Amino acid sequence: MTTWTGVAARLLLAAVLGYAGLVKIQDLADAGRSVELYQIVSGNTAQLVGGALPFVEVALALLLIAGLATRAAAVATALLMAVYIAAIASVWARGLSVDCGCFGSGSALSSGAERGYAVDIARDLLFLGAAALLIRRPRTHYALDRWVLDVRDE
Repeated sequence: MTTWTGVAARLLLAAVLGYAGLVKIQDLADAGRSVELYQIVSGNTAQLVGGALPFVEVALALLLIAGLATRAAAVATALLMAVYIAAIASVWARGLSVDCGCFGSGSALSSGAERGYAVDIARDLLFLGAAALLIRRPRTHYALDRWVLDVRDE
């Protein structure tokens, strides 16, 4: 992998996480309701997760844009993607019909959401792959890690 591929992975993940987080921050109560629709955690816990998750996504996006603590941010992103994939697979396996809420408000759907689950999982697997690339080779061009850690070009 070239350092330019790493830059692309960093910026892709930063754009996705930043957009998803900023959209959800606009209505934190709705973000909590979206988490609740998955029926994995109780209502109060879902509200807490839904309220905190957008800020985690934005923080990871900022770290990835800056290229600061890139490996740690990539590990956190990979874990987040794995949780998202597991949650989507869970509602699919249980026959629930919900909009993922990945980029804004999720909602219960009357039918047809099942078709989108495979697309959502495939998309998140792509992002998981980008995070895995950064875990393996976190040093990229235009990254603050190079200056903070005094790392020379490879």
